[in-house]
Amino acid sequence: MEFQASQDQQMLRDMVRQFVEKEAKPTAAQRDDEAIWPTELVKKMGELGLLGVAVKEEYGGSALDYISYAIVIEELSRVDASLGVIASVNNSLVCYGLEKFGSEAQKRDILTPIAAGRSLGAFSLSEPGAGSDAAAQRTTAVRDGDDYVINGVKNWVTNGDHADTIVLMAVTDPTKGVKGITAFLADTHAPGCSIVKVENKLGIRSAHSCQMAYDNFRVPLARRLGEEGQGFKIAMTILSAGRIGIAAQALGIAQGAYEAALGYAKLREQFGKPIHEFQGVGFTLADMATRIKASRLLTYEAAWRKDNGLDYVKDASMAKVFASETAMWVATKAIQIHGSNGYSKEYPVERFFREAKITEIYEGTSEIQRLVISREITKD
Repeated sequence: MEFQASQDQQMLRDMVRQFVEKEAKPTAAQRDDEAIWPTELVKKMGELGLLGVAVKEEYGGSALDYISYAIVIEELSRVDASLGVIASVNNSLVCYGLEKFGSEAQKRDILTPIAAGRSLGAFSLSEPGAGSDAAAQRTTAVRDGDDYVINGVKNWVTNGDHADTIVLMAVTDPTKGVKGITAFLADTHAPGCSIVKVENKLGIRSAHSCQMAYDNFRVPLARRLGEEGQGFKIAMTILSAGRIGIAAQALGIAQGAYEAALGYAKLREQFGKPIHEFQGVGFTLADMATRIKASRLLTYEAAWRKDNGLDYVKDASMAKVFASETAMWVATKAIQIHGSNGYSKEYPVERFFREAKITEIYEGTSEIQRLVISREITKD
């Protein structure tokens, strides 16, 4: 097994790191504080090929592997997890689903500009009454000639107020349960699609998450993704791949918090010496580094399995639950190492702390990940 990044992967890491350090870091705190959408940075991510990392070149992508994708999300999130999740949604939840399940026309006409960064995508499954119970959909799609007429409300649509296309789940046959859910490629510029509100969130505030309403919203048959009744399967397949991205996001948050804590511990002196020389601080830094390395190995292995056509469902869930809980633990300890300064917005660790929490919740809570893992390890 190879544990060393390839030359291309290392060059990619260096490129993304240079981009975020130079262009994203100076404005990260202000954008977070004021919930400012990073318009120019999203445009630049598209130009750098970071919004369609694993998509084939013929469909506008960079044609890289999923380990490279994990590296991209990690490096973005190490400085600004908002950029990480914007890219993760576009890559994992939109591009991957379109490339895997879309028709040739859909891949040519819809996927290509999204992967190339000329337009932006979002994913919409959650509803006011359907969170972890994703099968409890209430948004309906009724066939009317060559269109579907969609009515309903969706929650937590990240990128929603800036997306051009949304991978949207709706019920086409309420008598069939999960087999009555269908996926659509909603054009947000069509009549009947509206933003109800942009959520005022604890963290990742520069990446907007919206509640969206559909009122007699018409979607042409040509924009149905897959066949009728395949929506739930499509959503679960997409989310399994997406968990690699969120694991990488959590990994990046943990790495950023650790670097901040390590740097502070080397500079901050108490009782005449740097605080990292005190065993309580030194051991905490050691545990941080160890948990981060374990998270990275889990995340990269899940990506490697996907790249090699192996079953990765269990591994993606393991990576997500471990990396997200590591991010929360590391960020909490980073604040503790900073002492009262860690509670101040003058230091970045309070932002890492707020950013870390959502990784334990979205794209499947930690409890859902453990449910997936327990089911996978008890299979015959």
